[in-house]
Amino acid sequence: MPDDIIVVSTDFVPGAEIEEVLGLVWGSSIKAKHVGKDFKMSLKHLVGGELSDYTEMLEESRKTALNRMLEKAKALGADAVINVRFMTSAVMSGAAEILVYGTAVKLKKA
Repeated sequence: MPDDIIVVSTDFVPGAEIEEVLGLVWGSSIKAKHVGKDFKMSLKHLVGGELSDYTEMLEESRKTALNRMLEKAKALGADAVINVRFMTSAVMSGAAEILVYGTAVKLKKA
């Protein structure tokens, strides 16, 4: 993940002024459930508790989507991405998409 880009869920960067809005950037990742893990998780669902394999799968998907968004922001020359939001949706039975999006901006230099 490019660590030189600031990422915030607010419409501003504290202590900085936005010089230019570069545009909307996004990244997505679609992951499908593994049949073996799906069976294991369905058994876990019967007795209760966290479905840790799914938690892990979605965490990995969020990181991938965030990295893809930040690469697009970096390509635009952004210093920050503001108003960052995550969304998830089922794209087909057994597969989920994670979408992350925000506004790439250039910050005024002090």
